[in-house]
Amino acid sequence: MDYHLKPVGRTCAHGGERLEPNTVCVSVLVERDGQLVRLDYCEADWPGPPEGSIGQWRCTVPEPQASANRAIDPDGLMRYFEQLTEGLGKLPGGQLTEDADPLQQKLRYVIALLLLQKRRLKLDGSRMEGEREVLEFTGARGEGQFEVPDCKLADEEIEGLQDQLNEQMQYEWS
Repeated sequence: MDYHLKPVGRTCAHGGERLEPNTVCVSVLVERDGQLVRLDYCEADWPGPPEGSIGQWRCTVPEPQASANRAIDPDGLMRYFEQLTEGLGKLPGGQLTEDADPLQQKLRYVIALLLLQKRRLKLDGSRMEGEREVLEFTGARGEGQFEVPDCKLADEEIEGLQDQLNEQMQYEWS
């Protein structure tokens, strides 16, 4: 059976002090409400094992890891969004054709959400097309109008597409 424990915490479970990198701390595993919980203590504040502890060990607090991913450039992301938009099949009225690649539609939806978060797209509204909601965006710098079907993705699928997008953008930048 595999157990997944959180990494060393940032604060002492006893006094609340910050656990400094490269110092020794004492970690303890306890069961709370049916879950295994890791508690980390400054070595100087170690009060001894709490009642019901399952195990304990000493470890060194690691250095914080710098993020390996560069922040995504909103302008580059906007260009990619526009390329995806141009690549999708459209009907004369601007609506997407039914044979548009589903993966591209999902990726375009996730990118639109990221651009909305980064304030490069503005949400003008939405409308229903049959059973499907279509989000209506305009570019914050005067770019055209964009219609993006709401793909109703689960959080896990959005995260997976964001990871895929991050990898792709990192590859293109290197």
